[in-house]
Amino acid sequence: MKHYSDLEYLKLSKWQRFGYRVASFFAGIPKAIWNFIKRIGLLLKTIALVVANEAKDIWSTFVQGDWKTKVSYLVMGFGCLARGQILRGLLFLLFELVFIGYMVVTGVYWLRMLPSLGIQGPMKEYNAIYDTYVTTYHDNSFKILLYGVLTLFFIIAFLYTWRANVKQNKLAEQILRAGKKLKSGKDDLRSLVDDQFHKTLLALPMTGIIVFTVLPIVFMILVAFTNYDGAHDGYNNNLFTWVGWKNFNTMLNWSSGNKTYSATFGEVLTWTLIWAFFATFSNYFLGMLVAMMINKKGIRLKKLWRTVLVMTIAIPQFISLLYVSKMFAKNGLINLFLLDHGLIQQGHELPFWENPTWARITVILINIWIGIPYLMLIATGILMNIPADLYESAKIDGASGWQQYTKITLPYMLFITGPYLLTSFTSNMNNFNVIFLLTGGGPTNAALSTAAGNVGHTDLLITWLFKITTGEEAQYYLASVVGIMVFVVIAVISLVVYNFLPSIKNEEDFQ
Repeated sequence: MKHYSDLEYLKLSKWQRFGYRVASFFAGIPKAIWNFIKRIGLLLKTIALVVANEAKDIWSTFVQGDWKTKVSYLVMGFGCLARGQILRGLLFLLFELVFIGYMVVTGVYWLRMLPSLGIQGPMKEYNAIYDTYVTTYHDNSFKILLYGVLTLFFIIAFLYTWRANVKQNKLAEQILRAGKKLKSGKDDLRSLVDDQFHKTLLALPMTGIIVFTVLPIVFMILVAFTNYDGAHDGYNNNLFTWVGWKNFNTMLNWSSGNKTYSATFGEVLTWTLIWAFFATFSNYFLGMLVAMMINKKGIRLKKLWRTVLVMTIAIPQFISLLYVSKMFAKNGLINLFLLDHGLIQQGHELPFWENPTWARITVILINIWIGIPYLMLIATGILMNIPADLYESAKIDGASGWQQYTKITLPYMLFITGPYLLTSFTSNMNNFNVIFLLTGGGPTNAALSTAAGNVGHTDLLITWLFKITTGEEAQYYLASVVGIMVFVVIAVISLVVYNFLPSIKNEEDFQ
């Protein structure tokens, strides 16, 4: 691809510039992916260096430290207690005692069972008292996996705390050698509400993020490597076990036996990307247009029009979408209205939900009705902040309305709302409500109906995930695989597009 200098670029026509920008975007994708891979390599190298330096520091601290420091390697907090830092020492010691107690009581069991996810499942055993066979339950694969992962997180937290204990001993020795006084318990408490207050504030949120966000994500990823489904729920019927990369092979292998899953994922992903594109940019530009029309000088009752649009947001989507779905049904209000006025004949009703093309176009149009009010509100606030002098200067220079829009309004909007566009695209890829409440994913795709979840022509990846995890089969392992692949797709798109956003590349232009 030919690269133009700034002067050569200015000599190009409008359409040549547009084509050049589009070509530059796609030409830059391989480079962006390669840069991402290089960053991953640098990250791994950095991690290796950090680990090596930490190991070296731990060893040198032990060799050069006094006997109090050496004992602290086994009894956390001993050095702090011996040097008069009672509060720190007690906290370190208490954490170690809790960790040891947990590991002895239950932690070792979960780690021991984690490789197998259970040995003995539910069994029918004869009960002499009732003179019948009853089901007795033994291991629980779900709990083993969950608590096994939790135990691993606890071990990581212990290692981090142990390392902090070693650092505290090294720091205390350095302070004493310098002839200074160590902080007391009162000083530590005062520090937590003063210069270290940010750590105090972040402690609880960080713990919540790890327990309620990171842990479930790791658990979901691990489920993809098991056979966890309705027939193997881990306790009530059968245990589930590790199956390695089998589920990924099932999803991605295009051999005759597994082609259905691969084709299903490919087709659903393609429609999801098409849907996300139109749902994002149609709402964006039409919402901006509505905001510009309402803000235009001479328009009366501006507050009324804004209020009417905002009121549509106040109505729960669950109600409005279900109602609209019935309106566009074969025997709904739309077709009945057309029949009553002779615009269509009986038996030739418009197939809004029966025909795949009609269904896809209809959901996009209805989504415009839903999304315009949100974009109108966002655009209104931004448009009001564009200096009026820019438009007045443009009018004096003879700029048309379209030129004012393309040279002033649109660049300003894209700069401010660039990150929003990216997040909106991502959220539309996972827009469950609109698709499921309007069509339920239908009409059914006969070519892919044998795949898990009875896939339809309007199913997004998120609605397909829902179908996979419901019903008798409830293939959670397959849903986990799809979830991981969705994450990879969204992450790649986000990283590539993010680097091309005007607000990132030209951060200082509007400052």
